[in-house]
Amino acid sequence: MSSEQKPPATTPPTYVCRSCKQRVDAVVERHKSMGVYVPHWTAGPCHNPRCDHYVPEQIPISSVRSSVWKDVAGWTGR
Repeated sequence: MSSEQKPPATTPPTYVCRSCKQRVDAVVERHKSMGVYVPHWTAGPCHNPRCDHYVPEQIPISSVRSSVWKDVAGWTGR
């Protein structure tokens, strides 16, 4: 048996909503760097109905570009 350990998998950082301070999902986006697309983790939309930055869960984030849900939510990022 091999005693080699696998390298730890990278986990996205935990993000919170700026308005209500509840945990939000991490969304992976990509940007081009030196001709290669590189993943970039960012905070996703807040699904808390009592929050000022609330985005309904019916908006399929994975099927649209990130700029669409950011425009709907008025999300400015960090």
